[in-house]
Amino acid sequence: MGLKKLGLRRYCVLALVIVAAVTWISCFMKSEAPSSDTTTFSAAAGSMPDQTLDYFLKKGTLKDHNAADIQWYHAANSRDKITEALQDSTQMIEADVLLRGRDPKEPIMAHPPDNDSDITLQDWLKMVANSDKGIKLDFKSLEAVVESMALLDKVRDQLKGPVWINADILPGPGGTATPLDAQAFLQAVAMKADGDMLSLGWTTGWSPNTDNPGYSWEMVQQMEALCKNLTQPVTFPVRAALLPQSFVQFQWLLQQTDRYTLTIWTGQSDVLNVEDLLPYRQNFSKARIYYDLLENQISKFKSLPGYTISQLEQS
Repeated sequence: MGLKKLGLRRYCVLALVIVAAVTWISCFMKSEAPSSDTTTFSAAAGSMPDQTLDYFLKKGTLKDHNAADIQWYHAANSRDKITEALQDSTQMIEADVLLRGRDPKEPIMAHPPDNDSDITLQDWLKMVANSDKGIKLDFKSLEAVVESMALLDKVRDQLKGPVWINADILPGPGGTATPLDAQAFLQAVAMKADGDMLSLGWTTGWSPNTDNPGYSWEMVQQMEALCKNLTQPVTFPVRAALLPQSFVQFQWLLQQTDRYTLTIWTGQSDVLNVEDLLPYRQNFSKARIYYDLLENQISKFKSLPGYTISQLEQS
């Protein structure tokens, strides 16, 4: 009987130790993440949700609100490229905008180190205005933004598809490029891009055979501070190879408002295990994660058994 009591006491002590340990770990993990006053979504007054998927659903090029089915044409920075992009099956056309490096200094379609092109933004927009595709303008220089937004305004009534305005405005993990000045960029586009999707990212880098850091709490908090009072929908372009170590940060970020989405992209030389993207597919609404991956990567990703499993639907 005495042995039984002794065993019971030891069991109770062990149970108390386990409960205390679990409580401490829970409190510690909560202290690592930014605090939130509420678990419900917040939004700036007069804010607008992302209309991209609704547009392509109405067109019949999407079957449901699945952002992974949006297809991209990249670097349509020449007359030949934009002509090809307008004729293929992709829904969104991405192109880069900077100021011409010689006179006349005007917005052109080019990606650094190029500083000249056979097509200006003005002519590019005229061609796109005759189509029903969406566009993503990726600004590579702050000097081109104000004039480009004025040119965009002139054709807005003719544009049928979604308009995304993209720039890297904060330094990110491994980033060596200088981001555009965040306040200056937002001031230039916020009043002019009322119904547009703002695509706001971090400069990043990735190196083989080394531990590449993910997006830190400081990085996502800085971005949220810049975006929380905007009225436009915002998508955050995030580098796929850096996402496995950044899940809790982006989980927190997307919880701040339903105006936020992610656009997962990859560098040409990045080593990416598409299996690492499954937590994002399974734990977020499929309408809130766009995938701008290489064709073979998105095909492999969609073939994974876990691709169709949603923790949201099971909860």
